[in-house]
Amino acid sequence: MMFTDTTRRPGFFCRLARALLKLALWLLAIAALAFAAGYGYYAWKFSGPVAAEEQVPPGEAAMTQDIIQTAIRIVDQHREPTRYLRDAHAKAHGCVTAQVSVPQNLAPDLRQGVFAEPGKTWQAWIRLSNGNAYPQFDQLQDARGMAIKLLDVPGKQLMADQAERHEQDFVMFNHPNFFVSDVAEYRQNIGAQADGKQALAFFPSLDPRSWQLRHLLIAKATLANAPLSPTLATYYSVSPYKFGSANVKFRVVPDPASCPAYTVAKQNEDLPNFLRTALHQQLTTDQQPACFMLQVQRQDPSKYMPIEDTSVQWKESDAPFQTVAAIRVGPQDFDTPAQNLMCDNLSFNPWHGIEAHRPIGGINRLRKAVYEAVSEYRHARNAGFGTAP
Repeated sequence: MMFTDTTRRPGFFCRLARALLKLALWLLAIAALAFAAGYGYYAWKFSGPVAAEEQVPPGEAAMTQDIIQTAIRIVDQHREPTRYLRDAHAKAHGCVTAQVSVPQNLAPDLRQGVFAEPGKTWQAWIRLSNGNAYPQFDQLQDARGMAIKLLDVPGKQLMADQAERHEQDFVMFNHPNFFVSDVAEYRQNIGAQADGKQALAFFPSLDPRSWQLRHLLIAKATLANAPLSPTLATYYSVSPYKFGSANVKFRVVPDPASCPAYTVAKQNEDLPNFLRTALHQQLTTDQQPACFMLQVQRQDPSKYMPIEDTSVQWKESDAPFQTVAAIRVGPQDFDTPAQNLMCDNLSFNPWHGIEAHRPIGGINRLRKAVYEAVSEYRHARNAGFGTAP
């Protein structure tokens, strides 16, 4: 008869457990050191004074033409049988009328452009949307957008061929910074996504130096779960603009204190269009307004508040936001076939506006070319379906 010696087993397992614990502690220490090194690197990289003027890199015009062709390819990929959709923010929750009012007591240094006259109220259209290039269910993670169009704005328009518009647009979405820094990164990112190679959008090669982990985290944070209603989100311009002689970023925040008390009913989030339903419930069924504040954050060039890198969030500790207008979306029946068609054909572009609010920085220069080309392409093809004005 043979006997198995089991006396050594407990000692073996204890030594194994101690070895695994030591390995785990070493890995934890290495991870902590890597995190500290990364934090220190980014703290150093994103510090110090910045330029107060635009700095156009070489080759940007050629990269912009590549991006235009990719954007048109995306429009073709996502077209529906009877219409061509936008290359981004294709799904609208609704277009609503609004009043944008400049405070009577606005500080003199904030009286710029469309905010120059205290007490002035502008009539406006606001389009609320999802960010995806193809309409999808609202419960899916996505960016959420707000585009504002002030009407009957006097003064020379930035785009010479749009002289008759007399508009000022503000285009925003629900995250304070963008998941690309500049035009070069945008070209690489959108090209990978258009080819269905999402992994290459942030990991373009095997070289770790090309990996964009921080930008991937920004993208993940941007693709958030939907709010109960589009009226409950905060929206950011992300890119900078002129504000008279200053440079600013814009923000729109809910201002429930300026509206009658209203609690948005929890919607059935299994419904594909529950954000439109929530908007309709508030404005049409319950006849309750929604209120917001339009704010600016002025650049302090002595702080790290760059113009050309939209992946960097300007810290509120460096420059607080200041309110320059109140927005009131009154009760209305917006969800009609005629208004939805009008909404689909409205063009929002940060370059629809006046010199006092000129868009600046690489992403805004890119927007000018891409928005114009894609809008022209989309409207020309929709005209063949009888769906364009």
